[in-house]
Formats: sequence, C-alpha cells, structure tokens
Amino acid sequence: MKIVNLMEDTKGVDGCINEHGLCFYAETNKHKLLVDTGASDAILENAKTLGIDLAQVDTVVISHGHYDHTGGLLAFAKENPNAKIYMRANAGRAYYSIKEQGEKYIGIHQDILKLPQLVLVEGDLQIDEELSLFTNVTGRRFWAKGNLLLKRKDGEHLVQDEFEHEQCLVVTEGERNVLFSGCAHNGILNILEKYRELYQSYPDMVVSGFHMIQQEYTPEDIENIRQTARELAKLDCIFYSGHCTGQLALDVMIEIMQEQLHQIHSGTRIL
Repeated sequence: MKIVNLMEDTKGVDGCINEHGLCFYAETNKHKLLVDTGASDAILENAKTLGIDLAQVDTVVISHGHYDHTGGLLAFAKENPNAKIYMRANAGRAYYSIKEQGEKYIGIHQDILKLPQLVLVEGDLQIDEELSLFTNVTGRRFWAKGNLLLKRKDGEHLVQDEFEHEQCLVVTEGERNVLFSGCAHNGILNILEKYRELYQSYPDMVVSGFHMIQQEYTPEDIENIRQTARELAKLDCIFYSGHCTGQLALDVMIEIMQEQLHQIHSGTRIL
C-alpha cells in the first residue's frame, strides 16, 4: 500500500502548495484512489509535482460535505471523468460556519451533485474486498467544541450539524487495515468505537484530522485532549493527523503518544 498526502494546511515537500484543505492519494493492489480533494484545484498541481497521475485514479471517497474536502473535485472530474465518486447522500445539504462577522457557507459546490460518476451513499457500503465505508457514528465522548459553530440550513433556520454526512473509509490490504476519517467531526474515539463494533478489532493505522482546533482553550479543553491521547495510546495503532487538529492539540497529544502519532504535511508520503 502507498499513501501520499496531496493537500494539507502546513508546508511540507518543496514545490507543493499548502492550503486549508485535505486530500490523500492511496494505491492498493486493486485501486488508485483519492480520499477528499482539498479546497481547490491545487491538488492537480501537487499531483504533478509528486509524479502522481490522477488520470489513473479509479475511486474517490468524500469524507463529508465541506468545501475544504471537496473544493478540488470538479477540477479533478474534468481531468478524470471515469473515477467513481462516493459521497454521503446528505453531504449536499447547505452547511454553514458561524463566525463573529456572520454565517459563512462551507458546503460543497452544487455542481458536484450533477456529476454522472457520483455515487450517493445512504449508509454503510462494502465497495469490494479492499474498500468499505461506514457512517452513523452516534457516540458523543469529547465531541469537539468547534462543532458547535457548524450548522446546516433547515428551511429558513440554521440548526446544529450532527454530521450525518460524515463517512469513514476502511482500506484493507492483506492483514493491514487503514482507517481514513477526514476531520473526525464525530470524535476520533467515537469513530474508533464504531469501527470496533463493525470489525471486532481496531485498525492498524488511522489517517485523520481530529477537529480539535479552536481560538482559545480552557483547562478543561486541554484535559480532554490529553485524555483522548491517553486512550489512543492504549491501542496497537499508528496515527497520522493534521489539518483541523490544530498545532497546540497535536503538540499536547504527541507529548503523550510519542512515536504513535505523526503530523501530516503537504506532499509527504505516509506509507
């Protein structure tokens, strides 16, 4: 298996663009795939820099319906109209972030819904023996405080986004299982508990943001981050994180998890 970051918030490989967005390229025995597509068409430039031929990609998985994970999708689809795109059926709703200056639309470009290669996923889905998707994470342990600023339009009103549009990808190759989870808005511990229910084990590797970033942290926030790290450290699993986790949270977690947690940077190869 090969896993390369195509877009991340922080600078990494020389010549690679970084932006507030997330995208991974992965190769398995049967597939060449993308997990998310960053915030813009900059993923195309990074792919060229890294020598990755996006025309060979056969599968795209969208983790949830936010612009920073879908912004490069239309540009990719022009380059490669044949790859199947798997996205939750409710990911096309109107999602907003509430800021001091007012509400900001953070959902997908609606033209994505017109793509003929788009597969709208209603629930869990076994694509084949290598790729499977799961959703409906209902646990709320250490649910990110930043989620409270994220809403969806319900008629004329904004209501709390419960992230039913989030899905996780499990890539299986031989005895190795890798979990991709976008931003893990539902909470990485809750997602891993759902994984354990479904697969009766834990993955060997997790590639995911932890959505812990916020402008200010209370002592309780920091303790919740530490407790999350302590629980992750108990698992026989390697973690790669960045994007929405936040540098402070990453530093706190790495202090506890040591070599079990690695920070992602734009263009870097994970596996």
